[in-house]
Amino acid sequence: MITARPVAILSDNYAWLLRDDASGATAIVDPAEVAPIAAAIDAAGGRLDLILLTHHHADHIAGAEAIRARYGARMVGAAADVARLPPLDQAVAEGDTVMLGSAAARVIDTPGHTRGHISYFFPDGDVLLCGDTLFSLGCGRLLEGTPAEMFASLHKLAVLPGDTLICCGHEYTESNARFAVHADPTNPALAEFAARVRATRAAGRPTLPSRLAEELEANPFLRAPDVAGFADLRARKDRF
Repeated sequence: MITARPVAILSDNYAWLLRDDASGATAIVDPAEVAPIAAAIDAAGGRLDLILLTHHHADHIAGAEAIRARYGARMVGAAADVARLPPLDQAVAEGDTVMLGSAAARVIDTPGHTRGHISYFFPDGDVLLCGDTLFSLGCGRLLEGTPAEMFASLHKLAVLPGDTLICCGHEYTESNARFAVHADPTNPALAEFAARVRATRAAGRPTLPSRLAEELEANPFLRAPDVAGFADLRARKDRF
């Protein structure tokens, strides 16, 4: 079974440290800062087998080469974006499989935030590494993609099991909650979710991972009925 824990880096990013309990194999997702990530890996035993990249932005890959050099891990990323990523040991696309020990991750193409964005889903543990596509109570900005692309990407993720753990790239949940409540003020599931988020952050704890079933009830971007509704919501969020 795969377990995932967040490693706080930079100002509001998370890298994710993964472990396959059956084999002891480990991976790090989107290692943008070396010192805290190395400390987390060393505290967990000093083993690193894989580096998984979701997209090319510096706040997700800046430390990847140094981490690879330090631990000898293999680098995995999107075949569609090889020109903007560090040299890859495994270039992957929609439907490909990435093995971490005995656990298999399915690669899901999730463009919208960037053209070459991918996500990784481990069914054994229901762990989704979705970078900057889906956030708790939000979604990524459309920096390179279209509303239709992001809407389709979100709906690829929305059909995963309800217990799926959303392991995204940023601690944006509290600010996302403010817009979500503004956009959907009569949703009781959202009101309860937002109150829990405020209490969690006030206590200095991460809000992630969240569970997909709760996001489907509360996240306005997952609840948008169609591309036009999503596009309007995303534009409103950009101005909020």
